[in-house]
Amino acid sequence: MPESNVAEPSDRNEGEVSGAKVIAQALKTQGVEYMFGIVGIPVTEIAFAAQELGIRYIGMRNEQAACYAASAIGYLTGRPGVCLVVSGPGLIHALGGMANANMNCWPLLVIGGSSERNQETMGAFQEFPQVEACRLYSKFSARPASIEAIPSVIEKAVRSSIYGRPGACYVDIPADFVNLLVNVNSIKYTECCMSPPVSMAETPAVCMAASVIRNAKQPLLIIGKGAAYAHAEKNIRKLVEQCKLPFLPTPMGKGVVPDNHPNCVGAARSRALQFADVIVLLGARLNWILHFGLPPRYRPDVKFIQVDICAEELGNNVRPAVTLLGDINAVTKQLLEEFDKIPWQYPPESKWWKTLREKMDSNEAASKELASQKSPPMNYYTVFYHVQEQLPRDGFIVSEGANTMDIGRTVLQNYLPRHRLDAGTFGTMGVGLGFAIAAAVLAKDRSPGQRVICVEGDSAFGFSGMEVETICRYNLPIIILVVNNNGIYQGFDTDTWNEMLKSQDATIAAPPACLLPNSHYEQVMIAFGGKGYFVQTPEELQKSLRQSLADTTKPSLINIMIEPQATRKAQIRGTGREDAQETKEPCEKEVTLRKENTGMGKLNSRRADEWETVAVLKCVYRFLSAPPFKWCSLILLSSVAWT
Repeated sequence: MPESNVAEPSDRNEGEVSGAKVIAQALKTQGVEYMFGIVGIPVTEIAFAAQELGIRYIGMRNEQAACYAASAIGYLTGRPGVCLVVSGPGLIHALGGMANANMNCWPLLVIGGSSERNQETMGAFQEFPQVEACRLYSKFSARPASIEAIPSVIEKAVRSSIYGRPGACYVDIPADFVNLLVNVNSIKYTECCMSPPVSMAETPAVCMAASVIRNAKQPLLIIGKGAAYAHAEKNIRKLVEQCKLPFLPTPMGKGVVPDNHPNCVGAARSRALQFADVIVLLGARLNWILHFGLPPRYRPDVKFIQVDICAEELGNNVRPAVTLLGDINAVTKQLLEEFDKIPWQYPPESKWWKTLREKMDSNEAASKELASQKSPPMNYYTVFYHVQEQLPRDGFIVSEGANTMDIGRTVLQNYLPRHRLDAGTFGTMGVGLGFAIAAAVLAKDRSPGQRVICVEGDSAFGFSGMEVETICRYNLPIIILVVNNNGIYQGFDTDTWNEMLKSQDATIAAPPACLLPNSHYEQVMIAFGGKGYFVQTPEELQKSLRQSLADTTKPSLINIMIEPQATRKAQIRGTGREDAQETKEPCEKEVTLRKENTGMGKLNSRRADEWETVAVLKCVYRFLSAPPFKWCSLILLSSVAWT
């Protein structure tokens, strides 16, 4: 245990110590470095005590964003960040962040104040069953029975958050504990918990897995964020290169092996998934992100080799050919040892490699054609290709939104592990600025000069936009890109919007997916002292991004206007075939739906239905807006139920 984490002997001669200081010292002893939150009754003194011991405190504007930030610290460092919240509503606001951390398997410690013990059941200020509520969203939830018990409870919470499958933990602090004084000699600080034990897979299972891989005709590695968290990048890259295997990263698995590696087949994702006969899952789960591992997105006879730290995950949705229970890094090393004993390489000139490379070339050509558009308004591909040209190779990329995140993932490259943060397993919107703040605080401490690029859809930005003030207050090295299409999924241009509202109130006429056209989000950044840019052309985007990257003294926000009806290149789902061209006709483009047949029935989401309804109605509206049908169009729009 580092000496700096233990209270000095001189402190023990002071006689008494407050509960707030015991909490802070217990956190320091467990190696906690970062605390995010919003202070108030009864936790303010805890934040002050933490700062006195050198724990960095970042005051946020919403508990949800604070919890997202603390969880991101856990993912990036392997030790939980702390989210400090007040009682009742403050804790409830943090539940979303706790659920997100649990779904992503990231370590997090939430410390919540609660009402005084002698007022329980009396209707105390912000009284709420907090310990019970948090059990649904955490691995461990408890209230210390006394101040003397606080160090051991905090040690267990930190240990639980990082051992086994990582996740969120909660410690409840009654208000009367915070300023209560106890004899300093009665406090026994629990030694810092050890790093999680490293478990290895059974040797026969490793041998069997190596045999299955050797006999594969069309193998594929899928690299998940579990591999990134396990710091398995060195061994996984060695496995890829030694065995000449194609690999596909999940969104937050990007960078474990660089995206520009010749064996990365991300540009042929659908083809790789559908026709692989052996798939090795390295810290990736067969959930919705990987289409549950089921036909028609996969071969019915595909053999999965599952590598996971959690036994309960093995066999979910599909019965694997081989299960390897253990730490991703350690198990990958075991596989390498097998291939060292009997060297083997997948033939680089095989038909499978030829198929994948042809599909990659086709899809990349289609994307480049879309990106070549010069005239405004820009589309997603134009924006992201210009951004990619200037992105620092060591920068963090934070991304959220619908099309913004989906299309951006295919264009924006990651070269380092744990340098991409997005909506994740839970598909959570609103995480962007909290994640960006966490990455920037860490970068400022450990890698001065490293930049954080936060790519937001305009809808996603609205969830936590006031955290721009937090960014400016701490002068964090963040560049926010708001890709603005005036809506959720798609929006309308100003003329169409104004025409719709001429005869009806917005609550009746405006489709639920629409946002106010041409909103100047950059003014939010300017209001707090950062730099803001409003751009409409590729040239303006290039110039503003160049200036933002060159200025390391202030955060920036670039508000990028794109075609309101822009979407991704047309795709035929479930066939392994993605169309090479995006249809140029606006009405055809607007009704492109992302409905997926998973083999468990069609997943007809409300999102897709709203998209289709709005798109079709806009096509009709455009037609009817021409004389002599103009008044008919207004009647039509006012009579439609937008649900």
